[in-house]
Amino acid sequence: MIKHLSVLLLFANLIQAQITPLEKNNYQKLTSYEKLTEFVYQLDSLSDNLKVEVLGQSVEGRNLYALKFSNSEFGKDTSKIKVLIFAQQHGDEQSGKEGALLLASELSKPELVGMFKNIDLVLVPQMNPDGSEINVRYNANEMDLNRNHLILTEPEVIALHKLFDQYLFEATMDVHEYYPYTEDYMQYGYIKFFDEQIGTLTNPNVSERIRNFSNAEYLPFIEAYLNERNFTLYNYIPGGPPQVNYIRYSTYDINDGRQSLGIQNSFSFIQEGKNGRDSIDNIQRRVEGQFHGMLAFLGFCSEHRNKIKTLVYEERSKLISGEVNDSVAIQMEHVSNGGKLKVSLRSLYSNTDSLITVTDFRPVVKTIYDVDRPIGYLIPKKLPELYEWAMRQNLIISDFDFTQDLVIQEYFISEIDSIDFEGDAVVNPIVELSDIKFKIRPVAWYFIPTNQLKNNLIVTALEPKSILGLVTYKQYVHLLKAREYFPVLRVVNQKK
Repeated sequence: MIKHLSVLLLFANLIQAQITPLEKNNYQKLTSYEKLTEFVYQLDSLSDNLKVEVLGQSVEGRNLYALKFSNSEFGKDTSKIKVLIFAQQHGDEQSGKEGALLLASELSKPELVGMFKNIDLVLVPQMNPDGSEINVRYNANEMDLNRNHLILTEPEVIALHKLFDQYLFEATMDVHEYYPYTEDYMQYGYIKFFDEQIGTLTNPNVSERIRNFSNAEYLPFIEAYLNERNFTLYNYIPGGPPQVNYIRYSTYDINDGRQSLGIQNSFSFIQEGKNGRDSIDNIQRRVEGQFHGMLAFLGFCSEHRNKIKTLVYEERSKLISGEVNDSVAIQMEHVSNGGKLKVSLRSLYSNTDSLITVTDFRPVVKTIYDVDRPIGYLIPKKLPELYEWAMRQNLIISDFDFTQDLVIQEYFISEIDSIDFEGDAVVNPIVELSDIKFKIRPVAWYFIPTNQLKNNLIVTALEPKSILGLVTYKQYVHLLKAREYFPVLRVVNQKK
């Protein structure tokens, strides 16, 4: 009898330890950093398939936790697909963190242990603990982490990219929330009210095969999966309201958590759950929507692991070998395909859904300026900020060994204009490209070849006319000076 009671007590304690802090508080109090820390280590002690590691620290010194799920040595079984899910880059988007903790709880139970025959997963439930503690968007440096993935100045984002570079995950998901109650939509009288929105890769430099597979295979899968569980889903559509502003599919910028990994030909997505009027409003449904979205992503990756792995491997190999398109798009715009969008929006007056026709719908990303892909770039050693950026990006970089088979090109900045980028004005210099007329001293330069995994990222970052490049950030705006030469040089093969 005593033995039987001991077993029951052990089982009860096990169940209690797997209940998330939010559930224990009956969905009335969000999980603090302290409770999150306690919870993830409790799960670690219960599961043979989970190991909690510290990924890095926030600005204020809080740990970023990487929950590594595997039934073997992580990353060593090449038959598995490596998946990365990270949440709460924005501290006031709480349901991603809470949904990730619920996912961690479920994955530590015996019912889902079979998934790890096919998947090695790293789950980062909280990217921005400093912002989360005071429920603000930014980190303690007042920086938006999801606009920092190109320049990599913030410790939280640097830590994430070090993790990615270590394992080169084939599939990634960045979990966020969108806010339905913006002033412009409230005035319009209708709001977006989908439980989840999913954004695919839209930068045209990303492998077209990966983009097509994402849209044709994953979007129908996740929509059916969530609908069966009474959650609504839509393709991620920023912009609007309809008939007031245009609507598009997400952004093509590579400075966020989805596209910065996707530009390396990863199978990458952003998941945007519906926020509440405040952080706790309707939190249970919001958390469950995020949880089911993440769990569905894992299920899809498990079921299609061989196809995803093969696709990613083949498309990454092209970047590394340099066997990719000769041109790289560095200026783009959202344009119409001639069609109209019918979207279900929630009426603020009747609290019912209505089908609204969007006439100014721009689902296509059109290239408006591209450049020939060089074999590499030369950055001057006298500008250490460029070398330090390359190091943070973990780029292959070396001293320059000049041969007669190479031609060095330089840009002259005749004037600096501006161009529209998704409603904002960014610099758009008028440039003249020519072969250099002087002999360079190789010892004064570092060479960054483009035939590496971050091939497209390098070109996008270092071209002066790139509307997604380094020169659009205040830390690097000094590189652009009218009536002067751009300090970064292009290296191309000898012209025939």
